[in-house]
Amino acid sequence: MNYIELHNISKTYDKGKVLAVNNISLSVSEGEIFGLIGPDGAGKTSIFRMLTTLIIPDSGSAKVLGYDVVKDFRQIRNEVGYMPGRFSLYPDLSVEENLRFYATMFGTTIEENYHLIRDIYVQIEAFGKRKAGQLSGGMKQKLALCCALIHKPKVLFLDEPTTGIDPVSRKELWEMLRKLKTENICIFVSTPYMDEALQCDRIALIQQGEILSIDSPQAVVGQFDKFIYAVSSDDTYKQLKVLMQYPERLNSYPFGEFAHLVVAGELDEIRLGEFLKNNGLNDIRINRINATIEDCFIDLSRQTKV
Repeated sequence: MNYIELHNISKTYDKGKVLAVNNISLSVSEGEIFGLIGPDGAGKTSIFRMLTTLIIPDSGSAKVLGYDVVKDFRQIRNEVGYMPGRFSLYPDLSVEENLRFYATMFGTTIEENYHLIRDIYVQIEAFGKRKAGQLSGGMKQKLALCCALIHKPKVLFLDEPTTGIDPVSRKELWEMLRKLKTENICIFVSTPYMDEALQCDRIALIQQGEILSIDSPQAVVGQFDKFIYAVSSDDTYKQLKVLMQYPERLNSYPFGEFAHLVVAGELDEIRLGEFLKNNGLNDIRINRINATIEDCFIDLSRQTKV
């Protein structure tokens, strides 16, 4: 059963001058972790705000749990949990006070649904009397997740939940989401971090308000039909400029300490090495590698511009 459905949804701002979401359609099913993956400004938050009934789409339609996001906004708000990208709890209330407030607002108690938040809450329970505004970034996110879950929602919307928190807290949060999946909660999460795509059952890569691809992370990578080589030398900046002149190059870009060179077919590594050396580069290393989600995203973005 699809818990979320979007059909040709579009959204503009500034009286139609800024196109944030362009004719997007997708669906998310019960018990699925679905990732909306893309950089800042891609349209992720606009999609989340439409689905949580905070803004109205300009065109198209969307349903959450079978309810229309425009006509049935009250029902949707009662049955979903939403964790926005910016910390939105009450900073002057303590951890316990925030959690009890949200439970009361939805007509429930902490005790009634404690099993949903137990694994998360035990990590912040020692700070129960501390004001929420005084928590670290990771602790704030854990508290926000507890508040979003306390009324046992059927759909959980998490807008960039790991932005600005440390790697350990990121890992812990994804572990929590996988446990929540066993409760058949539909989890719709957005992130700018391409590596987090692998934590999802399916993903939608989004850029400038348009969907580039929707599939499982493994299928997205499997559809990459080009060859990628990781190249390094003694002068990274110069190397990027030289690679742009290589005849077989389809694309090249920095990737950590390497440059990734994308070509249509298998490369003659000796020939490439000589080309780089003849252009003043030394300590050259060339390795054939498999594509990552980020490589796929860059390639799909490039195709939409051609």
